[in-house]
Amino acid sequence: MPTSSLAPPSDIALTLALSLISASVAPVLLLDGNLTIVAASQSFLEAFNVGLEDIPGARLADLGGGEWNVPQLRSLLMATAFGQASINAYEMDLNAGTGSRRLILNVQRLVYDDADDIRLLMSIQDITEAQVQRRQTEDLIRQKDDLIRDKAILVQEVQHRTANSLQIIASVLMQGIRKVGSDESRTHLRDAHQRIMSVAAVQRQLAGSELGDVELRGYFTDLCRSIGDSMIRDHNQLALIVKVDDSIASSGKSVSLGLIVTELVINALKHAFPNDRDGRIDVDYRAHGDGWTLTVSDDGVGMPHDPKNAKPGLGTGIIQALATQLGAVIDITDSSPGVRVSIVCRPTAASKPAV
Repeated sequence: MPTSSLAPPSDIALTLALSLISASVAPVLLLDGNLTIVAASQSFLEAFNVGLEDIPGARLADLGGGEWNVPQLRSLLMATAFGQASINAYEMDLNAGTGSRRLILNVQRLVYDDADDIRLLMSIQDITEAQVQRRQTEDLIRQKDDLIRDKAILVQEVQHRTANSLQIIASVLMQGIRKVGSDESRTHLRDAHQRIMSVAAVQRQLAGSELGDVELRGYFTDLCRSIGDSMIRDHNQLALIVKVDDSIASSGKSVSLGLIVTELVINALKHAFPNDRDGRIDVDYRAHGDGWTLTVSDDGVGMPHDPKNAKPGLGTGIIQALATQLGAVIDITDSSPGVRVSIVCRPTAASKPAV
């Protein structure tokens, strides 16, 4: 244990303090009332590159190259020595020749029977590395925030360009419908135009939402309102009702679900209510565990009885592909009246409720 050249103290408290310093793995100094070093732990000598021969009788301000000669620290130590202040978690920068170090100091005044025999026990914690790591972490967080902001700007630009492109394509298809003479060609172009409008409706709704997960109730409601406004002439005659639970889905899943809803609703509007027939279309979504069921039903004319009229169209292929992508199956039933189409993703065994 490095100590000053003073004779071993007889005071029991001082002897105990010296023993604690000897056993300390943290940098510790024992000072007298004049801020002269009485003892120093080996860890202090190693941490601050101080030689054992420099300790006996040395004042704190004279250690090293004078980096400990800090007026504010000296004032606090003297005030603590005379019981006028205390030093708890005091942070300071130690500017040595090897660079600046950030330290936390805790100083305790040891009480003896002799009031003139003042001793200060000072423990030191070097937080330089922790501070560097904290700054690095802050820099990483700042860089991440910048990337997120740049991504948001990029997504907005892509959405804007996508919307413009869809409008151009839809306009070109509409011009083609007017020019072609074949009824079959016009039907195909109308179907293609309807597909473009379906994608545009989904894109328009997602463009107004936050990045990341999507709250499905508001998403489906806005999506169906957009479809209804463009395709339903009399809302008193034909109603489009949306019932969705509190489910939240990823943006990728939301796109697929939105396209399915759009295809099914548009299909019902086109085929279920001929000759301005009254009716309603219901869109319902319910989650069960990690599974879910999306149902679009109508009370229209129902499924065609002639097999020739039941030939699957482009929309059916799109819905089938999207359902497969979502790991779901399609169930179509004649609900008399109307048609009920359910897209079902069954829950895994782990999420099924106990019976």
